[in-house]
Amino acid sequence: MRLDGRIWRDGRFWLAEVPLLDAMTQGRSEREAYRMIADLIETMANKRGFAVSVHPAGRHRFEIESSDVGTLVAVMLRRLREKQGLPLSELAKRLGSSSKTAYARYEQGKAVPTVTKLFELLAAVAPGIEFAIDQRGGPHKRAA
Repeated sequence: MRLDGRIWRDGRFWLAEVPLLDAMTQGRSEREAYRMIADLIETMANKRGFAVSVHPAGRHRFEIESSDVGTLVAVMLRRLREKQGLPLSELAKRLGSSSKTAYARYEQGKAVPTVTKLFELLAAVAPGIEFAIDQRGGPHKRAA
């Protein structure tokens, strides 16, 4: 699974952003900005051995991936929930459950959702935002 990122020059610095993770950093060079965004996501995951690869994907674009898809999905779900300001209990209600444990297991990387379940979780955590799977199989946020 790969997530889309944007990179651009702003004065003396290069800014790198992964909108789906609500993550942004900068570097003095494009290469340093790539290293910094990978480091930021690895730090967000806070899991020993978790590593992110950055792949330039054309002008002002890159993609990130990890061989540990479960942890990458966990970071994405947690960041989306935090961005929306949702407590786990509210998310459980949106999913039709009285227990917040089920969603928390995905957010902690203890369970990896199927594609169908991933879209159900994304719809609950970010209603009104459309997600699409492209040829590489990763979810991408669509502009509304």
